[in-house]
Amino acid sequence: MSVKTFIKNQVFCTLLFCVFVVTPVIANEEKDTHTTEEASTSHKKEKFNPKEFIFEHIQDAHEWHMGEFRGTPISVPLPIIVYSKTSGLHVFMSSNFHHGHASYLGFNLILEGQYKGKITETDASGNISLPIDISITKDVLSLFLGLALMLWVFLGIAARYKQNAFRAPKGKQSLFEPIIIFIRDDIAKASIGEKKYERFMPYLLTVFFFIWFNNMMGLIPIFPGGANLTGNISVTLILALFTFVITTINSNKYYWEEIYNAPGVPWWLKFPIPLMPLVEFMGVLTKPFTLMVRLFANITAGHIIALAFFGLIFIFGEINPIAGYGTSLLSVAFTIFMSMLEILVALIQAYVFTLLSALYFGMATAEHHH
Repeated sequence: MSVKTFIKNQVFCTLLFCVFVVTPVIANEEKDTHTTEEASTSHKKEKFNPKEFIFEHIQDAHEWHMGEFRGTPISVPLPIIVYSKTSGLHVFMSSNFHHGHASYLGFNLILEGQYKGKITETDASGNISLPIDISITKDVLSLFLGLALMLWVFLGIAARYKQNAFRAPKGKQSLFEPIIIFIRDDIAKASIGEKKYERFMPYLLTVFFFIWFNNMMGLIPIFPGGANLTGNISVTLILALFTFVITTINSNKYYWEEIYNAPGVPWWLKFPIPLMPLVEFMGVLTKPFTLMVRLFANITAGHIIALAFFGLIFIFGEINPIAGYGTSLLSVAFTIFMSMLEILVALIQAYVFTLLSALYFGMATAEHHH
């Protein structure tokens, strides 16, 4: 798929999101304004909460919510897998919870309060506990979809190379071959060295395309896109730990010598208080930490900004339906602009994570003779 085609699809998907998600909400707001006098005697209309709206879309969930149709939530049910200490393993679909409004086999999907977003278990005595939850959540399903996409792309490319090793690349090959060569020549070789880069290439290629693909899928506002996988700090933590473990396993004695007994540093910074070794060791731990936070913060911030623009539609819609429709034009325009910017950010964050990982590998395997 060309970049031009992807941009067209992105704009189309954003407009679809507005039609199926934003417009019904504004319509409900308009309907509510006509019945305010009648409703005020029975109940107070719940106001739009921007915080809940934003965090509902960027947080993980046990069902894949896609919008509402005539007041009915539309979502993809996901497998619930929980282990109870009293009743053992249970596997069922999240649709049994009826969007959190019903109990099933003593389990409840909590929508608010202390256990919001979690599955709880209530025993015969009324005691509430948290079972072991290994359910296939929205982010987990998005992870599987991203992996399936990677396997489809790269197994297909690999098979074509086996069949036509000496022919000019076509289709997917012509798109991904320059990127692979760029990672090899400008990232791996430049950062690690000509002699040692090859053993790190599988990881560097995998982490680059994993982050890039899932960043791009997160920009598509409708199923199977829209999950905030790379904006989940648990995912970025594991990616950073992979880089940390590979760096530590492949490090040589010169790497640790630079940390604990760096040449050229005055002895009084090493003894009796090991100030510099402590600072250098903290640097070893902060490197994966910054990898984790940088990816998490940049991806999450992009989603929050786009959702904040949509939130303006609902806020102005509560004041006046016409103001809501008028704001929607401006908000959608800004959201499309942010989406175009996020396409660039998605690629940059994959590049930065891969480049820094390669630099850490290069530092760990470099040989210095004093």
